[in-house]
Amino acid sequence: MLEAIIVDDEIKALQSLSWELTNFSKEIKVSASFTDPFEALEYLNKNTPDCLFLDIEMPTMDGFQFIQKLTNKNFPVVITTAYNQYAIKALKNEAIDYLLKPIDTDDLKETIVKIKKFNAKNYTSERLERILLNFNANTHHKKITFNTDGKLLFLESDEILYAESDGNYSTIFLADGQKILLTKKLKEVNELLPDDSFFRIHNSYIINLHKIKEFLKTDGYVILSSNHKIPVSRQKKSDFLDMI
Repeated sequence: MLEAIIVDDEIKALQSLSWELTNFSKEIKVSASFTDPFEALEYLNKNTPDCLFLDIEMPTMDGFQFIQKLTNKNFPVVITTAYNQYAIKALKNEAIDYLLKPIDTDDLKETIVKIKKFNAKNYTSERLERILLNFNANTHHKKITFNTDGKLLFLESDEILYAESDGNYSTIFLADGQKILLTKKLKEVNELLPDDSFFRIHNSYIINLHKIKEFLKTDGYVILSSNHKIPVSRQKKSDFLDMI
C-alpha cells in the first residue's frame, strides 16, 4: 500500500484529489493532507511517505520553493497544476511527474505506475547498499568504504597513497595513479581511515604510513613510494616520529 501526502492550498482541489486516490485504487491511500505548506514541511521533515502530490500555485510558498526547502527528499514528488506551462520546470525540479487539473483518471493511473517503479528501484538500491556495508563491516579483513558519485567504493589500505584537502572537498590518491574526489572535509576522511596505517601529517594531508620511502628531517618532508613529496607540519612532527 502506497502512502501519499497531498499539499494544496485549495481545499476543494485537495478533497477532490484525495477522493480520486482513495477510490481509484487499493494500492494507494492518503496518509495526510495539508493546505498550509509550512505545516506540510514540518510533517515531511519527520516522516517519509511513498509519494507527495504538490500544488504549484500557493500564495505563501509556491511548489518549487517548497521542493527546495525539503530536507528529506527520499520520495517521489508529483506536481499538480492547472497551468500546463509549469510542466517542464516541474520535471527539472526533481518531480517524477505532473498532473493537470482537473486530474484525469488515466493520467493518475500512469502516475501511480511511475511512483511504484520509482519506489521499487530505490528500495532495491538502498537494500543492496545496506547489504554491502554490513558485509564489509563483518569481514575479517575490513576494507575502507567511500561513498562517491552515487556509488560505494571499497578499497584496501594498501591501495591508498594519501589524501589531500581542498576546502570542503578531499582527493584520495591511489597507488595505481587514480584520483577520487570526495565531498567530504579531510577531517571526515580521516575518521574513515584506520589509525594504524594512516596519519594526518599536515592540515592538508593524510598519508599512508606504509607508503613512506624517505623522511627529509631538515626539509620537513616525506617522500612516498610514488615519489610524491608531502610536507610535515611542525605541530605534527613529534607525533609523526612517534608513529614511525
